[in-house]
Amino acid sequence: MKAAILRFPGTNCEFDTNYALKRLGFETQIVWHKEEKLPKCDIVVIPGGFSYGDYLRSGAIARFSPIMKAVEAYAKKGGYVLGICNGFQILTEANLLPGALKRNTNLHFISKFQHIKVASNKNRFLSKCKVGEILYVPVAHADGNYFIDEEGLDDLIRNDQILVQYCDKNGEFFDLNGSVNYIAGICNKEKNVFGLMPHPERAIEEVLGSVDGNKMLEGFLAC
Repeated sequence: MKAAILRFPGTNCEFDTNYALKRLGFETQIVWHKEEKLPKCDIVVIPGGFSYGDYLRSGAIARFSPIMKAVEAYAKKGGYVLGICNGFQILTEANLLPGALKRNTNLHFISKFQHIKVASNKNRFLSKCKVGEILYVPVAHADGNYFIDEEGLDDLIRNDQILVQYCDKNGEFFDLNGSVNYIAGICNKEKNVFGLMPHPERAIEEVLGSVDGNKMLEGFLAC
């Protein structure tokens, strides 16, 4: 399995992502944002960080980088794309995922381990997880407040596009940052483009505090 990991000015999770995927058996390549073509790959990962310093809005400038045209074409052909944190923000700015990420309601940067509940496993990404399963993974964001209007939310629910939602250790929904319907991650209707705010690549070894990220990322090994 080959993974292309994008790198923009300000990206800071490309090496974490590279390490996590290699540890699972992926063959990886970090791709600079000015490249106009993607290498042959089975999945494209847009990692977290602060692309272009989060100027204008998080992901708003990175969306126009040359490599994103190739990513859009790749996704439209059915290629798998995963956006983590800033990567999720970039995917919404590029209209590859619906909705938008706004400033957290408390106006603070939130950095901690957080419980999330699996809402759907009828997709490649979470195919190794069970619906209702509680995972424990880090979050680190200032603009993680997911917003979508009522009609859009109805579409997400109808099409089984909500991937994970914030919860407490007992599985009760938890308002972490103001996100509509406690949403922590979604996918597109075709279920080949995925975005989430939590960082599964930072939960791959016991020494890090959790290994739940492995189960999430392993879903792509069968694609």
